[in-house]
Amino acid sequence: MSQNPERLTKNERRAQARELARQAREAERKREKRNRLLLQGGVAAALVAIVAIVALVIANGVREAAPTAGPKNMQSGGVVFGENLEVKETPALAAGEKRIATEFNVNQRPVHVVTYVDYLCPACGSFEETYGPMLEQYTGSGDISLEVYPLNFLDPQSAGTKYSSRAGNLLACVASTQPEHAFKVHKELFADQPKEGAAGHSNEKLLEIAVKGGAKKNAELEKCVNDGKFVSFIDGNVTQAMQTEVLGLAKGSQLIDNIQTGELQDAKQPQTLRSTPTAIVNGKQWYQPRDGDLESYLLKTLQDIDADATEAG
Repeated sequence: MSQNPERLTKNERRAQARELARQAREAERKREKRNRLLLQGGVAAALVAIVAIVALVIANGVREAAPTAGPKNMQSGGVVFGENLEVKETPALAAGEKRIATEFNVNQRPVHVVTYVDYLCPACGSFEETYGPMLEQYTGSGDISLEVYPLNFLDPQSAGTKYSSRAGNLLACVASTQPEHAFKVHKELFADQPKEGAAGHSNEKLLEIAVKGGAKKNAELEKCVNDGKFVSFIDGNVTQAMQTEVLGLAKGSQLIDNIQTGELQDAKQPQTLRSTPTAIVNGKQWYQPRDGDLESYLLKTLQDIDADATEAG
């Protein structure tokens, strides 16, 4: 005999939602093989019937809101970390205000690196595992500035919980209210990354991740996370980077159009993001098949800057 949903305990409802999500993921796996390095499409039809149940139990009802003011310290859409992993302070954007590209000088240290990530993206997780410690070291020493630009295009791949939006919102909440902990929270989001296709972490779990990253679980942070205060701002990041134009590219620089072939985008058209992770170094996209190892590429860029400075006296 089936149980009356009204009599299920909170844990039983969560277990039920997880089982539904597991069944949907299994059906999806059999139905479709996806290239995880490419941008993903919408959620499969098999998930549609359970979206409402899973979203209510796991996501606690993320609110769909009209565009609001952005977080502090993210006027470009990303968080900029400098020497000692300190966040570059910037004012909050007003509702509807355009994002402002981060300024940098290609002829001077630090080298400016932008990473475009989705916290549900498996390839982003692999990128972080491979290069995260190196980028942390170079940022902390002041050799590079690192701009982390969160996206949420994989929302449809979290069983209706909009995990990418909520994870990006967590980073924005911390960057705005407790910026001294933002870098560690960014790291912890990848260290405890849920699987693509699974129901993402609950808001309570995201708050635990924030605490693990050093943030204080105070009323302000809880409200910011549970209200999804900056979800619409993360939506705007996708609109900016993937539909409008990537900010901060060097003049004439072209982005990769096809990550498998290395074909470039039309130089006469706005340059938009095609996949994550994407790294841009001093205004030019780093593409591993063409440019080699990222650390070697950064070292070469730093050496060129130092050589030019020496030659200039």
